[in-house]
Amino acid sequence: MRYDYLIVGAGFAGSTLAERLASQCDARVLLIDARPHAGGNAYDPLDEHGIRVHRYGPHIFHTSSRRVVSYLSQFTAWRPYEHRVLAHVAGRNIPFPVCARTIEALYGLDLHGERLEAYFAQRRERIATICNSEDAVVSKVGRELYELLFANYTRKHWGVDARELDASVCGRIPVRTDRDDRYFSDWFQAMPRDGYAALFSRMLTHPNIDLALGTRFAEVADRVRFDHTIYTGPIDEYFEYCFGALPYRSVAFEFETFDVERYQPVAVVNYPGDEPYTRVTEFKHLTGQVHPRTTIARESPCANGAPFYPIPHPENRALYRKYAAKAATETNVTFVGRLAEYRYYNMDQVVASALETFAELAAQRVA
Repeated sequence: MRYDYLIVGAGFAGSTLAERLASQCDARVLLIDARPHAGGNAYDPLDEHGIRVHRYGPHIFHTSSRRVVSYLSQFTAWRPYEHRVLAHVAGRNIPFPVCARTIEALYGLDLHGERLEAYFAQRRERIATICNSEDAVVSKVGRELYELLFANYTRKHWGVDARELDASVCGRIPVRTDRDDRYFSDWFQAMPRDGYAALFSRMLTHPNIDLALGTRFAEVADRVRFDHTIYTGPIDEYFEYCFGALPYRSVAFEFETFDVERYQPVAVVNYPGDEPYTRVTEFKHLTGQVHPRTTIARESPCANGAPFYPIPHPENRALYRKYAAKAATETNVTFVGRLAEYRYYNMDQVVASALETFAELAAQRVA
């Protein structure tokens, strides 16, 4: 068959573009994905016990974009959910990110507002130029909290010390002087009521969309006629690693089911100590599912496996820029999404980027 667009990758970027092009431009779209399911890393099937799990780790939806909320609300109702995280330190669970509740739990001090700001000011290190993630943390809360909550967790997650990572990695984690212990502060925080898999299923029901799962780009590129390619996969893979492979961190998941209704008090507990894993997720907190049993997942970051996290380092960005320059010379190919742009995106940011890309493609069609 002949298509207007071949879209590679059925995650948020590819699925958003497929839906918009099909429904708004009457375009014929072939959407492919190497995995046997749509939804990318947000895929949340029922496990063998009938418990809904996030196959690739917890995906908590939050945004301050009304445009993104309005768009996705066409395909899902929402279940209100505000994400809270605990850090397991010295046998206790401590609120994280750092806020007044954290200091109270660790040291028994009732400080907030200006008093907590003064407390941090006494302990933070004066650094003229913030060069890395270690600088970003110790300049806010001091060395003790950095070593306790950030240093080893970052080392486990990224495989390098925080001083070897861009300041943006740890710098994006908030430090609050009030008692707000929510992980995110966006005005919209909710989970798809029926799950992400259902959301994607509704997005991709348009008759102009053909979905081919378990299908790689190389398998169809020469067999299907299409006018334009939208590529959301790894950009270095598209160019056959001609400049070398872009480094990623991957994650190994260990799932376990227990004969109890609740395993831990919140959805995610971080483990910044010597444990081999970085965090444990209990999915029923996220999904709101009622079930007599519960499933958890322990996450152990690793160097090899599916690409999850682009490693933010100047050398890696320089390598990506070579691929980006080569991508700019491609005719009738659009690169969009986390892997194609080699950057860490939240889900709402991926959708926003895809909607902007759609507007550009739609304008091209009109022209």
